Amino acid sequence: MTTAKTERADRKTLEGVVLSDKMDKTRVVEIPRRLSHGMYGKILTRAGKVYAHDEKNESRAGDRVRVMETRPLSKNKRWRLVEVLERASVAQGAEVAS
Repeated sequence: MTTAKTERADRKTLEGVVLSDKMDKTRVVEIPRRLSHGMYGKILTRAGKVYAHDEKNESRAGDRVRVMETRPLSKNKRWRLVEVLERASVAQGAEVAS
């Protein structure tokens, strides 16, 4: 029996904006995606929401963050926060929260 060590596949990383930071160690992150209309070719922007694990509670609403795919942490959480790319200004955070 050989003990071959298998390498873990690269995990998906996405960038988005924190919509909600009201839960403990959990952030709701909006992930925008761009697609082309099938018939007319116009570039459309669509967005999805993911729940991300933030172990240190370091991100706030309005921050741009990078999240990475991970094992299921709860019923909805499948992503974890890797880093905060850009902090939101105070006015921007209030705008996102409303």
